[in-house]
Amino acid sequence: MFKFLFIALQHILPQHLLTSLIWRIARIRHTATKNFLITRFVEQFDVDVDDVSLQVPDDFSTFNDFFIRELKSGARSVDDAVNSIVSPVDGTVSIATQLQRDSIIQAKGLRYSLDDLLATDLELARAYDGGSFATIYLAPYNYHRVHAPLSGELIAAHYVPGDLFSVNQTTVERVDGLFRRNERLIMHFNTERGPAALVFVGALNVGSISTPWSGELRPRKHGVGEALSLTSHDTVVQKGDLLGWFNMGSTVILLLPPGAAEWHDRLTPGETLRMGEAIGTLKSESP
Repeated sequence: MFKFLFIALQHILPQHLLTSLIWRIARIRHTATKNFLITRFVEQFDVDVDDVSLQVPDDFSTFNDFFIRELKSGARSVDDAVNSIVSPVDGTVSIATQLQRDSIIQAKGLRYSLDDLLATDLELARAYDGGSFATIYLAPYNYHRVHAPLSGELIAAHYVPGDLFSVNQTTVERVDGLFRRNERLIMHFNTERGPAALVFVGALNVGSISTPWSGELRPRKHGVGEALSLTSHDTVVQKGDLLGWFNMGSTVILLLPPGAAEWHDRLTPGETLRMGEAIGTLKSESP
């Protein structure tokens, strides 16, 4: 009953208004207020602060600054095997498997299409038909910066407006087409093994998504997707380089073309990941 009510409430809530309110609260600079928010959040979600680079809560100007916190040098090691694919985030595996043509599994009994997910990038979508994907959920307590899962060149990035449903497991299992309905930022890369795409999926209370190329992208419900300028930052990235961050938590989806990669056996639903650890292997090109 609770799950039904939770989903029903999300359909009637003013998602963007609520998210805008959270955005403002997360940026309050009043010392006592922001310290209270950070401290209560750490206690409520049992956040591991041992590897945070700054002192918690005093060294953070706002709650959002804490949420997008950097880690101490060496807190995450990036697997350096030449053919490894690494987790772009700290998070939990929702699903990792092959696409059935252009169909992506959201949860048991629910699917959505590549065309719907990539929206304005329909020509680029064809590269992933029959390929592989991994969906990784970032819980509130996770480190929320997103890093490159493999080396390559960022060739395009598009922002797509949309809904802001929660992306927790309860909602994923019950809202049809959740990831193609929510707002998202789509990054396209060229790599030594062909194209790759990484999708930042927005969610309820995710006040914005930021990248070194775009700055901060605030949610909007309507409009068409827009291509982002990539002139403000180097587009060549190495495995483990910073790609962006969620200002509050969400989900990332990694797409790879057919025959390009093989996921590790342990990449199963519920598996906990740390950014930089190997999650798959790039296959050698056929002679």
